[in-house]
Amino acid sequence: MTIVRIAYILFTVLPSLTAAAKADDLLIWSPAKLSERSYKATMGFRLPAEWETSAGADIALAATKGGAPLPDSEQAMLWGRIVRTNVTPAGQSQRGVKVSVDTLRGSGALTLSRSRSWILSDSLDMQSSRSVSVGYDPIDARQASVTASQALKLIHPWTGTALSAGAGLSNARGDFSSSVAVSQTILPNLNLDASMTNPFSEDEAGSVNLRYRLNW
Repeated sequence: MTIVRIAYILFTVLPSLTAAAKADDLLIWSPAKLSERSYKATMGFRLPAEWETSAGADIALAATKGGAPLPDSEQAMLWGRIVRTNVTPAGQSQRGVKVSVDTLRGSGALTLSRSRSWILSDSLDMQSSRSVSVGYDPIDARQASVTASQALKLIHPWTGTALSAGAGLSNARGDFSSSVAVSQTILPNLNLDASMTNPFSEDEAGSVNLRYRLNW
C-alpha cells in the first residue's frame, strides 16, 4: 500500500476517533489541515509513569488541484520519546530521550535533552536547556553528524521581559553558532521579539517581530 493510500485512509476514517482521543489522554490524535490541499496528522499513544513514554507517527500529504500528490510532499515519520519531569516548589527539571526515523528518506536522529527552570530571586526566573543529537542522513555527504546546543533564559515575570542566549556546535558543518534575543510582553496576547544570530561575526543577522496570538 502506497503512502498516498495510507494518508487517504487516515484522513477519511480516523477523524471519527477525535472525540475518543480527547476523552482518553493515553491516545494521541491530532489532525490538521495546513492549506486547501495539504494535510498533516500526528497519532500515537502515551504511557504515564515516572518516565513518561510516548510513540507514534507523523503523516503528511499535499496534492495538486487534480488530486495528484505533489513531489516530495509525503511525510511518514516514526517517533518515540521518553521523558521524566521533576517538580519542586522552587522549580522544575526535565530529562528526555527522543528518536525519529523518516521512513521515506531513510534518515533518523537520536536526541538527548535536559532542561531546568528555577526561581533565581524574588523578581527573576532562570531557564536552562542543553541537548545532544546524533543524526544520520543517507543523502548527505557526511552521513553521520553530532550537534550539541545549550541555551539560557533570564525572565522578569512581573514585566514580561525575557533575555536569552544560545550556542550550538555541529561537526557536520564544522561550525559554531550563537544567538541572543530579547522578548517583551506588550499586551496579554501581543509580544515584541528581537533576535540576533552570530553576533560580532561576518554572518551576523538580526530580526524584529511583533506577534499577536488569538485563541478561539
